[in-house]
Amino acid sequence: MLTCEHGGNIIPKEYESLFSNQEAILNSHRGYDLGALDVFKTLEPIADFSKHSITSRLLIELNRSLHHKCLFSEFTQNLSKPEKNKIINQFYKPYRDGIEAEISKYIKQGETVVHISVHSFTPVWKGLQRSVEIGLLYDSRIQKEKQFSKALKLELINQSNYKIRLNQPYLGKSDGFTTYLRKQFPINYIGVEIEINQKFYQNNKMPHILKQTILECLGSFKQKHREYNSEITNKIF
Repeated sequence: MLTCEHGGNIIPKEYESLFSNQEAILNSHRGYDLGALDVFKTLEPIADFSKHSITSRLLIELNRSLHHKCLFSEFTQNLSKPEKNKIINQFYKPYRDGIEAEISKYIKQGETVVHISVHSFTPVWKGLQRSVEIGLLYDSRIQKEKQFSKALKLELINQSNYKIRLNQPYLGKSDGFTTYLRKQFPINYIGVEIEINQKFYQNNKMPHILKQTILECLGSFKQKHREYNSEITNKIF
């Protein structure tokens, strides 16, 4: 299963007035994950199910729980409760509920689902240059996720010279969509976020070689586990 929560920076027309003269922020890493949708589309052919959003995270943050303080940005935080509920029901719930229902369907069929969520991150944070180039985020307390992520890291290292790190630049167990889904499906769900350094981003694209490397590694992984009926998963995507 493949998803991309921050694929675009679109603001629906009815909310454009909230973002008047904010093009610079909308076009920055705060507005969306630069290059993430490009990577997502490259990986999509090997997915059994895929879903993405191009609505800006500054309208509502799809990768945060409903109780999280950053669910709404400074541009939407002061909306009334009914207005916020409207945004939740119009954009947040359809996206997340649709993916959750699809996972539930696969698990009821006896499958184990590996959910790959595609993201990107700013290369400089609080004045410090981040050295990681591709991060794999998972919950280190879950053995299946640890095994999967370590094996994928090794596959990526064997096929590239990228600096691959586990649980960098963020911790996989922090509040997020995969964190929520682990609680809903504690047995047959593996959630891994792929984080790609935005330093590679240029002209609305990530480099072809980077995308192909990830595609080949995940494709190889999928094939291996299907052929040998791995204990980790019978269905990777």
